[in-house]
Amino acid sequence: MSFNLPEIDREETKKAVEAALEKYQMYLLMEPIERLPKITTTYTLVPPSNTNAFHSTTEDTAISKVDFEQEKERYMERIRRAVNRLNYHERSIIIRRYLDQEERFDYEVYNDLGMSERKYYRVKARAFYKLAFILRIEVYKKKVES
Repeated sequence: MSFNLPEIDREETKKAVEAALEKYQMYLLMEPIERLPKITTTYTLVPPSNTNAFHSTTEDTAISKVDFEQEKERYMERIRRAVNRLNYHERSIIIRRYLDQEERFDYEVYNDLGMSERKYYRVKARAFYKLAFILRIEVYKKKVES
């Protein structure tokens, strides 16, 4: 009896993790999207319908803002929890490189942490791999049928 795990596509998985971290960074910087309600009167030839359906642009705007804020907060908390599950070195790299508001390059991060370049990239790759599984965004290679 053998158990074969599917093979991970490392390059695509890396791209997925980088995209997730970039989305976190954008949410961190982003002000809520302004969806202003209509404040001018609109005239129409269609007579008003007397139904119980009530669609106010002000209410729609408020609801969409609240929904967006809730989705943003859930996403950011999910990323924070995932990063907090990493070990100290992995967490330090991810936070300094991707989650700080100040944009940094890899060489700045490994110099700040006192790591060699080789160790930095090894630890970073391992952190990406772990994050992909924690966030469930890993990408598997497709099997080629012969």
